[in-house]
Amino acid sequence: MRIDVITVLPKLFDGPFSDSILKRAQEKHLVEIYLHNLRDYSNEKHKNVDDYQYGGGAGMVLRIEPIAACIEKLTSERSYDEIIYMTPDGKLLEQNLSNHLSTFQNLIILCGHYKGVDERVRELYITQEISIGSFVLSGGELAAAVLVDSVIRLIPGVLGNETSALTDSYQDGLLAPPVYTRPPEFKGLRVPEVLIKGNFKEIDAWREEEAIKRTQERRPDLFD
Repeated sequence: MRIDVITVLPKLFDGPFSDSILKRAQEKHLVEIYLHNLRDYSNEKHKNVDDYQYGGGAGMVLRIEPIAACIEKLTSERSYDEIIYMTPDGKLLEQNLSNHLSTFQNLIILCGHYKGVDERVRELYITQEISIGSFVLSGGELAAAVLVDSVIRLIPGVLGNETSALTDSYQDGLLAPPVYTRPPEFKGLRVPEVLIKGNFKEIDAWREEEAIKRTQERRPDLFD
């Protein structure tokens, strides 16, 4: 998979993309991540990429010309499955969407900033708009990092255990059940006996029961 991220703050990705699972995925050549500084596509003397909004109002708007120049350069070099814009009013990122995106080969992710992007960008180029929640961030970079992480970890070979991602919360519509490791007892709290006995049929039944119970308690909306 190849992911191209368009941003005015590429350094924000240094941490998320250069450590842990995402770092190993790139080292194993399972994914390629390219950061494109939007200012490199500005035709302004001082590399400005924003301007005041028509009609007045607080907040600057990312101009269409540099965004168009970057997207058109990328799409002239290869075909992209989706051109995604990270925005608070987009479709809520959920597990099934991450699953779907993980099956693609090439993605472009545009990070909003300031007051957002010129609406014509969304009309001309964007094929999918995604939000990570009903709140506003200073820019789309952190949201893009969340999206990239949620997608890449699903690519076969990225996680050490191929079944790990399949047993995560939301994969089957439920929250994951409780998990335990050594020691078997700590400050009077013991690991459930069923997990220690080693009867896998009983363990599977216990985990399903606990997943249903936890989902009913914490996310009853998932049953709707």
